[in-house]
Amino acid sequence: MLLQKETTRRKFLLGSLLALPLGELVFKGLTAAQAAEMAAPELLDYKPIFFSADEWQFVMAACDRLIPAGGKGKAPGALETNVPIFIDQQMHGDMGSEIYMQGPFNPHAPATMGYQIPFRPQQILQTGIRLVNSWCQQQHQKAFHELEIADREAVLTQVQKNQIVFADLGESALQGSQFFSELLSNTKHGYLSDPMYGGNKGMKAWIAIGFPGARASYMEWVKQHNVPYPLGPISIKGERA
Repeated sequence: MLLQKETTRRKFLLGSLLALPLGELVFKGLTAAQAAEMAAPELLDYKPIFFSADEWQFVMAACDRLIPAGGKGKAPGALETNVPIFIDQQMHGDMGSEIYMQGPFNPHAPATMGYQIPFRPQQILQTGIRLVNSWCQQQHQKAFHELEIADREAVLTQVQKNQIVFADLGESALQGSQFFSELLSNTKHGYLSDPMYGGNKGMKAWIAIGFPGARASYMEWVKQHNVPYPLGPISIKGERA
């Protein structure tokens, strides 16, 4: 128990370093990005504020396959960048609950008719997770997160292609592809968002793609085509990578 308190205090102190000027951080041997990464929550220690324990296991396992580590240039994956934390915090907040919900809804209407799902984003994820886990239990006698990696990828592909029919599982208002699209969209947002929202830990995703972040000005680089951007990204809070 003492170790837990000391770790929490250490992260608090590291977080306070973010308010220091860059010169002081360098003097202390830490860049702002390093301090931010150390102060960010550890994914395995994080306690979800929206998802249940079973839902959290699903989100962790699914994000790991949607953006796996070791891609082109050995880029970090969704777990290395705290994407599940981003999704949990966003679902707990306005992003998960505030959406126009005035019916009537027609789940089978063409895409040109706009949003036709009688669920908020929170409900889409929770309903989809429950149905996919139910299907996995029927077919594999295991929850989704307990499957082998290849099986998890196969299940996600089936969900994306509506080969796991949600109507057969008792839900006619939501299709597997709609759930998959919502989950994938949130995963992408968490991977590429500013670190202040919980994901993109240490700005690793920005570093991997060469994105400058929230720099106030880089006009001198706008017309320099096919030239690698030499400066690391900077976050909204001024953290530098």
